[in-house]
Amino acid sequence: MKIIVPLAEGFEEIEAVTIIDVLRRAGLDTTGAGIGESPVRGSHAIALSADEPIQGLDPADFAAIVLPGGMPGSENLRRSETVISFIRNIHQRGGVVAALCAAPLVLGHAGVLEGRRATCYPGFEDTMKGATPTGAPVEVDGTIITGRGPGCAIPFALALVEALAGKTMMKELRDAMQVYWM
Repeated sequence: MKIIVPLAEGFEEIEAVTIIDVLRRAGLDTTGAGIGESPVRGSHAIALSADEPIQGLDPADFAAIVLPGGMPGSENLRRSETVISFIRNIHQRGGVVAALCAAPLVLGHAGVLEGRRATCYPGFEDTMKGATPTGAPVEVDGTIITGRGPGCAIPFALALVEALAGKTMMKELRDAMQVYWM
């Protein structure tokens, strides 16, 4: 099972690094895919090297897509026809589609939130077209997983691990990482 994490200029660093790190700790094959040139600079001027550019990758090779938030990173993801195509393709095949912080706006734009419960950074609720906003730290509605913000990055990533690798793996990882508040 392969997971893609698109990185666009202005991404939220805590979210991207946490998502990629936790998924890899769970043994999940995770690709940080750059939108444009690598390294990709985050919203707080921290640059990350992408594993590879998203151009040339095939969405059929991925079982999940996870979008870190941040601004203007979320808007840059929304403007990427490639990212929208990946979201729709993976969603149509029943794969996991996930977004954190401001990035659920991209899922709303892609049209995959219709009739779903979702959460996002406060103030972005209207951008989640078709969703019922919950305000929860992490919301799991079938194969759609959303999270509220940078402080929710670890619980969000652990929800992804549970969805993709099972509850036992999530609990083992939670304990090993000393996530004692969950």
